[in-house]
Amino acid sequence: QVQLVESGGGLVQAGGSLRLSCAFSGRTFSTYAMGWFRRPPGKEREFVAVIAWSDRNTYYAAYADSVKGRFTISGDNVKNAVYLQMNSLKPEDTAIYYCAADLRGRASSAIRNYDYWGQGTQVTVSS
Repeated sequence: QVQLVESGGGLVQAGGSLRLSCAFSGRTFSTYAMGWFRRPPGKEREFVAVIAWSDRNTYYAAYADSVKGRFTISGDNVKNAVYLQMNSLKPEDTAIYYCAADLRGRASSAIRNYDYWGQGTQVTVSS
């Protein structure tokens, strides 16, 4: 079993920054992907970013158009963690943010391709 725990959410003013963390434990494969998704109030869960790597080597990263240039995803296989650095935050970034693991390493934006999910962390961006 794989367990994911998000942290780092909070309240921030527009233009500010937050760094989300996702710690994962349990079995992992040499090649896998970790994604960030979010659910804005009253909306469906949506893709934010994904990173895929083999051991300590990152080989792919992708972002939703809405966050390109503002968010950066990174991972640390030694610490078994993935991060989402969020800069220039906007009110429309307000959402519950989830991390997810795809043990097949597909680096997909599709929710259906992820095997494990965290409980989410709230990010609120005020105007």
